[in-house]
Amino acid sequence: MGEDGTTSGDAVPGIDVDAVTAWLAERAEVAPPLTFVVIEGGRSNLTYRVVDAADRTLILRRPPLHGVLESAHDMGREHRIITALDGSSVPVPSCVGYEADPDVTGAPFYVMEHVDGVVVRGADDAERHLDVGTRAAATDDLVDVLVRLHDVDVDAVGLGELARREGYLERQLRRWQGQLEKGRTRELPLLDEVHSRLAADVPDQGPATIVHGDYRLDNLILDPDTGRVRAVLDWELTTLGDPLADLGLLLVYWSEPGDRTIPLLEAPTLVEGFPSRAHVADRYAERSGRRVDEIGYYVAFGYWKLACILEGVYTRYRSGAYGDTGEGDSFGRIVLELGERASEAAAEVGR
Repeated sequence: MGEDGTTSGDAVPGIDVDAVTAWLAERAEVAPPLTFVVIEGGRSNLTYRVVDAADRTLILRRPPLHGVLESAHDMGREHRIITALDGSSVPVPSCVGYEADPDVTGAPFYVMEHVDGVVVRGADDAERHLDVGTRAAATDDLVDVLVRLHDVDVDAVGLGELARREGYLERQLRRWQGQLEKGRTRELPLLDEVHSRLAADVPDQGPATIVHGDYRLDNLILDPDTGRVRAVLDWELTTLGDPLADLGLLLVYWSEPGDRTIPLLEAPTLVEGFPSRAHVADRYAERSGRRVDEIGYYVAFGYWKLACILEGVYTRYRSGAYGDTGEGDSFGRIVLELGERASEAAAEVGR
């Protein structure tokens, strides 16, 4: 492949350039040749920046090249959710189209419009793109967007049949334990123990809402000047269920100085200007009207779920799905640490 990424065939990993170019030409105004560049940061589905000869940019999403677990990388489902939310109070990119036929480029994929803004993946991004005041504003807006997501009328947007509405935590515990069993390459007794604890003490669920499933700062596109959320990304884990699960996982990701485990390798929220986890939880409670006094359970569940997800990432690294980046060992270590944090948080529930 040349440096511009425009050669045909399978020169771009995961992309048949000629076939995808033809597919896009039938659905959008594009000027070949197209370049395809993998956007760094994704640890599950692969995301490509697609740029045509006229500098128009689109975004393509497809599953990993190897190690795909059943139901874990459903492109059609993700496309359906984004399309349903387009035009709602939740900002999402507009979609160009979806292709279910794996013969086009080796797997189902969809393409969406590019949204201008910044994705804050690490501390360097936060310091480069957001000033101190904007970091606080971004925090408040991301919480408010989460509240708006949880307020969406699922029937009105056509997502009422996306999943069962009741028994969310029970379903999630079964699902991720099952994914862990399928994807692990080593014994993880602590994660099994935490699963048993969580399954034995599930809180009562209130009315079901859309649950994003992986709502965090680096899955958002922000306006660098105001901190406002321009788009919410990565909807592959979205379902219907208990909204507090989103808040619990957001708090897991929301690292503070002194934390023993940093789920994201370069957590942006460690930078000056980002408020505390307590501020995030309090603002959510204030804006949503929901009680958060049982949030400890959802934090424990968030640690455990994230450990299960990252064990899958670790397994895919070992299989070569992401190439030889040298990051696999780090994810393997973080899984063990997350298991410890999950166990500690679960032990505090009900005390």
